[in-house]
Amino acid sequence: MKRTLLIGKETHELELTRQDGVLTLTWDGEAMPADIVEVEPGTYSVILGGSSVDVRLDAGRSNDPDVHSYRATLHDGAYEFGLQDPMKALLAAAGGASAGGGTLSSPMPGKIVKILVKEGDVVAEGQTLLIMEAMKMQNELKATGAGKVSKVAVAEGGTVETGVTLLVMVAEG
Repeated sequence: MKRTLLIGKETHELELTRQDGVLTLTWDGEAMPADIVEVEPGTYSVILGGSSVDVRLDAGRSNDPDVHSYRATLHDGAYEFGLQDPMKALLAAAGGASAGGGTLSSPMPGKIVKILVKEGDVVAEGQTLLIMEAMKMQNELKATGAGKVSKVAVAEGGTVETGVTLLVMVAEG
């Protein structure tokens, strides 16, 4: 299970894997053996790198429906954090085409399945601009604000790499 961990304004890549009965936690690319046992509902004993800590985990609140928020209470205080599917984190980071204008870039390598706008179109915030297929999943890339499409830089059926400009928007007016 790979997730993007959000702590305040920081993001970290987190993955838990189990192979041959051994649990491994990978934090920002650094792997370490882990042992996690639920000792009572909502309370876990966590051993990482030879250190043990008891953690009480409660659901938190988030304004973003794609982020699952939690509050972890440890011996030294409480910590708020969120977990997000890394694909959704990439799609959120791909934004940039907004009311002030901007560029919508490819969040990952993939294929352009459908372009739903053309140059000169006025679009609303949240409107789907194009559909991209990556890792056998279709992803809708949306406008982060209202504006006018000034350039469509890709074609349907074409493939793109991460960071490639897909389209450019300018402020309407």
